[in-house]
Amino acid sequence: MRVFLQYVVPLLLPLAIYVGYLIIARRIQRGQGPLAEQMRQWPWAWLAVAGVALLAISLLAFNLTTGSDPGGVYVPPKLEDGKVVPGHVE
Repeated sequence: MRVFLQYVVPLLLPLAIYVGYLIIARRIQRGQGPLAEQMRQWPWAWLAVAGVALLAISLLAFNLTTGSDPGGVYVPPKLEDGKVVPGHVE
């Protein structure tokens, strides 16, 4: 499940959003009115807004799912018996 959420969803989500955008845009462009005219003139503006929204969501998700406890003490990497012990938070 972790592999699916970590690798497959980030690859397929932009495609799914783009396909959804295409479906909505085609329906709107067939119709008449100010929104249909705006979609014909500025399709990239809607995609840019969607991209910024996805960026904000991904940064928020990264912030909430990574890191360590706020009160922890960072121990830098060190060499012990010829092997590098990676840094960690205690």
